[in-house]
Amino acid sequence: MSASAVFILDVKGKPLISRNYKGDVAMSEIDHFMPLLMQREEEGALAPLLSHGRVHFLWIKHSNLYLVATTLKNANASMVYSFLYKTVEVFCEYFKELEEESIRDNFVIVYELLDELMDFGFPQTTDSKILQEYITQQGNKLETGKSRVPPTVTNAVSWRSEGIKYKKNEVFIDVIESVNLLVNANGSVLLSEIVGTIKLKVFLSGMPELRLGLNDRVLFELTGLSGSKNKSVELEDVKFHQCVRLSRFDNDRTISFIPPDGDFELMSYRLSTQVKPLIWIESVIEKFSHSRVEIMVKAKGQFKKQSVANGVEISVPVPSDADSPRFKTSVGSAKYVPEKNVVIWSIKSFPGGKEYLMRAHFGLPSVEKEEVDGRPPIGVKFEIPYFTVSGIQVRYMKIIEKSGYQALPWVRYITQSGDYQLRTS
Repeated sequence: MSASAVFILDVKGKPLISRNYKGDVAMSEIDHFMPLLMQREEEGALAPLLSHGRVHFLWIKHSNLYLVATTLKNANASMVYSFLYKTVEVFCEYFKELEEESIRDNFVIVYELLDELMDFGFPQTTDSKILQEYITQQGNKLETGKSRVPPTVTNAVSWRSEGIKYKKNEVFIDVIESVNLLVNANGSVLLSEIVGTIKLKVFLSGMPELRLGLNDRVLFELTGLSGSKNKSVELEDVKFHQCVRLSRFDNDRTISFIPPDGDFELMSYRLSTQVKPLIWIESVIEKFSHSRVEIMVKAKGQFKKQSVANGVEISVPVPSDADSPRFKTSVGSAKYVPEKNVVIWSIKSFPGGKEYLMRAHFGLPSVEKEEVDGRPPIGVKFEIPYFTVSGIQVRYMKIIEKSGYQALPWVRYITQSGDYQLRTS
């Protein structure tokens, strides 16, 4: 059920640093990893788990590094992969960028972290905020005799320190939804989903107990609140931070927790519902005598009139041999990005219900060149504050602490583009 050893390799497969946790797998086994990886890649059968004899390699790639865990047994693969990704997250917290150079420059700290992150092949303390209490960037300068394990490591609540005090007790709640959308050339929606996260920024004294209430459909049905007046949302694939009491949620759908201090992601969810495209794009391309091309793009905001999309960027693909660009826009500005073969139409503020036009003129020097692979889709980026496409709402946030202080919860809703593409004919 556990990992025997963890290796960090460079892009050529040479071990930069490793930690042997159990001693049941020879460290030389890692020499077989890169040849095996290259062989599978050539065969087109690359997999996240590779085996050599009785040894299994569970690996991920980040930047120019490979993180590899080895095991002899039938390990819990999900746990091992979660650990590897969490290790990347912790290293990024410490070194900002995780790459070969940051590993070479911080060998001592990396060894200390690998010691604390896992023990005998089982994940231990993986919260970077807690680790930073006793593994500092000047780790090798700690005075002897003063090192001690912080109480958070041995607490029942390992993610929060005791004795935290603030003059003003506040909680900031961000409900952020990303819309993934793919529309084909006929205007039919091929893919439509909402991926949501609820992020908290906590400035609370002591050990507060928080209870978050959402307009969750299952909760409404349990409590008899479901009806036409109460709009509810059916959440799928819900994932929680470790602080949430899962047994309580399973019993009565109450999201109850003692939060970490500062920023953290409380939960994520997904809704695979048919979403009306928030920004609809139509484009017409005309070629004139094989020497120039004109592209007309119409963008329409299909969300509430009182809402405004900010930072809208519409990426329109153009022929790779186009030159001499000229633009005319009813709002915003357009610029040609030749290295990506796109025109980016930027609109700072796009109110709901509005329509805007952009015309682009290009010269085509290579007369007979045809686009072989078809035209790439139009991509759209945007952010709509004070709005959620799913209709999810924070109904309440109760903050209970034994000292009885009053705390203010602040809620902000944001809808943004995820992988948002519209194909053109």
